[in-house]
Amino acid sequence: MGFFSKDIKTMDDLFVHTLRDIYYAESKIAKTLPEMIEKASDAKLKQGFKSHLDETQNHIARLQEVFRMHGVEIEGIDCPAIDGILEEADDVAGEVADSRVLDAALIAAAQAVEHYEITRYGSLIAWATQLGRPDCANVLQKTLDEEKATDKKLTQMAESAVNLRAAS
Repeated sequence: MGFFSKDIKTMDDLFVHTLRDIYYAESKIAKTLPEMIEKASDAKLKQGFKSHLDETQNHIARLQEVFRMHGVEIEGIDCPAIDGILEEADDVAGEVADSRVLDAALIAAAQAVEHYEITRYGSLIAWATQLGRPDCANVLQKTLDEEKATDKKLTQMAESAVNLRAAS
């Protein structure tokens, strides 16, 4: 499916397409987080990734709920954007020898993921509202709120400790 796909003709088609995109992304993130937990050396960062893995499982369950509410098949579609973000993070992590610098790189990678998710959930909420689906919008809003909170926690962790240690 190309950027201007013939398969997307309506706002509803766009909503379902993007729902499937973020479903794939969340599933891929759930598979990648254990590797990030393993690579992290900072105890708070490790714990933060573990907590986010649990949250991500809840995000997947909420997406499944939205699929059911909207009456469409639960399935993901390839998301080259998240694949690229995660591949770049893996490449950078593989090049970092100092564990303190690696922690800073992991936070930056996690925030790139969070920012992608925030844009997707924000669009989905707006479109669900436009489509007269406040029920779907409300479920998606819970996840958006958690993604934003995770991004803030990562920023606080980076600015208060991890980046300082990496720079020393």
